[in-house]
Order: sequence, then C-alpha cells, then structure tokens
Amino acid sequence: MESTFSSPAEAALQREAGAAGLLTPLADLDRVYELERIVGFVRDLGCQRVALQFPDQLLGDARAVATRLEETTGSKMFILGDTAYGSCCVDVLGAEQAGAQALVHFGPACLSPPARPLPVAFVFGQRSVALELCAKAFEAQNPDPTAPVVLLSEPACAHALEALATLLRPRYLDLLVSSLALPLPVGSLKPDSEPLERFGRRFPLAPGRCLEEYGAFYVGGHEALPDPDLCPDLSRLLLGWAPGRPFFSCCPDTGWTQDEGAQAGRLRARRRYLVERARDARVVGLLAGTLGVARHREALAHLRNLTQAAGKRSYVLALGRPTPAKLANFPEVDVFVLLACPLGALAPQPSGGFFRPVLAPCELEAACNPAWPPPGLAPHLTHYADLLPGSPFHVPLPPPDSELWDTPDVSLITGELRPPPAWKPSNDPGCLALTLRPQLELVESSPAASFLSSRSWQGLQPCLGQTPVTGAVSGRRGIAIAYEDEGSS
Repeated sequence: MESTFSSPAEAALQREAGAAGLLTPLADLDRVYELERIVGFVRDLGCQRVALQFPDQLLGDARAVATRLEETTGSKMFILGDTAYGSCCVDVLGAEQAGAQALVHFGPACLSPPARPLPVAFVFGQRSVALELCAKAFEAQNPDPTAPVVLLSEPACAHALEALATLLRPRYLDLLVSSLALPLPVGSLKPDSEPLERFGRRFPLAPGRCLEEYGAFYVGGHEALPDPDLCPDLSRLLLGWAPGRPFFSCCPDTGWTQDEGAQAGRLRARRRYLVERARDARVVGLLAGTLGVARHREALAHLRNLTQAAGKRSYVLALGRPTPAKLANFPEVDVFVLLACPLGALAPQPSGGFFRPVLAPCELEAACNPAWPPPGLAPHLTHYADLLPGSPFHVPLPPPDSELWDTPDVSLITGELRPPPAWKPSNDPGCLALTLRPQLELVESSPAASFLSSRSWQGLQPCLGQTPVTGAVSGRRGIAIAYEDEGSS
C-alpha cells in the first residue's frame, strides 16, 4: 500500500540528480530528428525564438539538438520539458511563457488542435519497418483479395505505409491507406473535399463508402510487449473501431501478427463496467487534464451540465498529472473523469493503483445522458470534442418533460433500482423559485458533508468559547533537529 499511495522516505535520499546522457549518437541526430526539415520550417517562418518540446525519454538529446539548430538557423531555441500534463499535447502555454513564435514537438503526439494558434512542426521519428515481412503477414491474415482493409500504423512507422501499400496493391483491390492528421501549414487553403478525420488520422474514402465497412491492419508495437494497454494509440483504435470487423496488429521489426479482436472485447467490457460505476456514483470529480487543447473550457462546462442533469454533484480538480497519491486525498468522490486528449485519457494506469475508477468523458456521457444510444450501437468517442455541439456525434440532452428521465434503471453492480435524477435540466428561469411544502423536509444535502459526518475522526475540534484567552508568548527557537531549549545531546 505504501508504494501505491506514497513514496518511501528513503527514496528522496537515494535519488541521484544530474543531466541525462546523450541517447542518440551525434552522427545520427540529423536523421533521427529530421533537422533539415526543421531548419526549413524555421527559416520559412522567419522565427527568432523557437520552442523545442521533448518528452521525458528524449531529454538526453535536447541540448545537442537545440545547439545544432541554433548554429544552423541563428534563432534562439528554448527547451520545454516536464510538462504539467501529457507530453503528447502541444505545450502552447510553455511556448508563450518563453515568447516563442513557433514550436517543434518531438516524440509521440496526439495531434489535438491547440487552444491558441501557433505554428507547430511534429517530429515522430522514423522507425525501421521490414516491408517484406509485413507484406507477408498481411497476406497471411487477409486471404480474400476483395476484402476492404485499412492500413494503419503508429506515428513512427507512418513513413513506410505508402511503400507497404505499393507491395500489396497489385493483389488487393480495396486497400485504403491512412495518413496522420497533421495540421495544415500556416496560410494554406483547405482542400475542397476533405477526407474523413478520426483517431488522429485521415482516411481518403471513396464517395458512398464508410469507415465501418473496413477491417484494419496496424503496423506498430513490439513483439515482447503485445499488450495494447501499454500503447494508448492502439487502445484508441481498438475502442473506436467497428465491432465485428477484423483488426490485426503487426510488429514492424519481425512481422509478428496478432488478432486484436479478443483484446478489443476486453477493453469494451472494461469501459462498460466504468459506465455502470458512473451511473451508481453520487459525487463525480472532474479532472482538468489539459489546458492547451482547443475547446477544453467548453467541454468542462458540458460535463458539469451532464452531472447536474443526472442529479450528481461534481467537483472540478486541477491536479496536473493524476496519480494514486493525489486522488486518494478525495475519498468522498465516487468516480473521476479525466478531461484530456485522446491519448491522455487512455494512458496506461497501474492495475488497482487508483482508489476510485478514472473514466473518459465518453463514459460519463453514456452514464448521464438518457438519450445516448445503448451499448453496441453507440460509438466510443475518444476525443471530448466529439461530444460537443457541432459534432456529428453530439447527442443533446432530452427535454425536462421527456419520459427518458423516468425510465427504470437497475444497477448491474449492486442489483438495486436507481432512483430518478433529483433535478432535471431546464431552461425555465422560474425553476429556481421556492415552492411551498406541506412540511419541513431536507431537500438536498452535501455528499461531502455526509461523508465527513460518517467518519470517526473529523479533524481538530475548535472548542469555541471553551479555551481561556492568554497573551502571546515567545515560542521555541531553532530548527526541528535541535531547538535552543533542548540543549546538545
């Protein structure tokens, strides 16, 4: 329990501080970090101050990359590390504090639109892909040449998808190649026919076709770590892909393949369980997991309206990156909802580490909105922006007099009948007026106050009026290890 909710005291004394060593040889920096492309990006914009954002695992190369770019471009480079939230999001707040005119993001990225306009260049790295082995693995898993299949990959392998498709197109007639949904260059015009954009990727579908018709072949991951829970990008695809369609993953190094259908079913079952926990909850903690992604304020207001409509009390918590130790300080909260980017909301969590379940916004929507389609018919939306008005997936709350609010609902966890919401959403300004009641009764109580009253220890007793008044006296002097009145031992 100590390792889950706190760190041992000896850890602070045994921790060694120092600069991270160089991870990449100097001769390979230009190739790994695509410095030639970044130099062209900086020169085209004419930027004098550029922010370089590195994830924790690449900070060892940050100084060498920044030095090389400063010598080549003549611009001032600022290194951004240790972001307050996920490193996959563009840290526009840190860039603004440095006065940067552009930002270069290195490593895995969620490709979520930033809250403020800022020229951004992404460097995912180029992982080597064994094209022949992956092509043979694709043919082994897809014997029907007429079956519709989409080629997907992790961002570091996206550079090899077109080459892989070239090997497969002579035989496979209905092959679709996805591409990363990179932001358009500043000042460029949007194309007339925009491709479908989902899961941080673009799909050039033919007219009359839909993505639900296609199976998937994902190039990425590691053979030694086949669990997709360790890869939020693959988990996002498995949850949002059409159930019943084939989904295979392939290791780009060895061509080892795995059918992800069973794992997708387990992920969906886990999410349905979290929906039931959210329906049983009385107190919901809304965790602000991002401040740099667009429409996060609108999404937070939407989630608060959802909880109020469902008769639940919500608290907004800004704690940075959620950890078991932080969330254990709020035992009165039944479930937490992490408002973050798609990869941050599905980040790997230690098994049984958190004191209360941590949900994604889509699961709270399914729990609190009675108009939401039932399981199996509703898509699992990994980005909170898909829940907001203006999205094709947005489902508005039913009117207050709708029968959906009074539909009987039985908890699949406790087996008890859930009561209808204590209040319903209403646009009538007179709904806040007081109404006469035949007798005095308690209409609403604070869940946090009820939880506190049930605890055996409720904090220090103030004892107002029972403590005699005395004058101020001089306290102890010194430090805790040796006060002056203690003498020497």
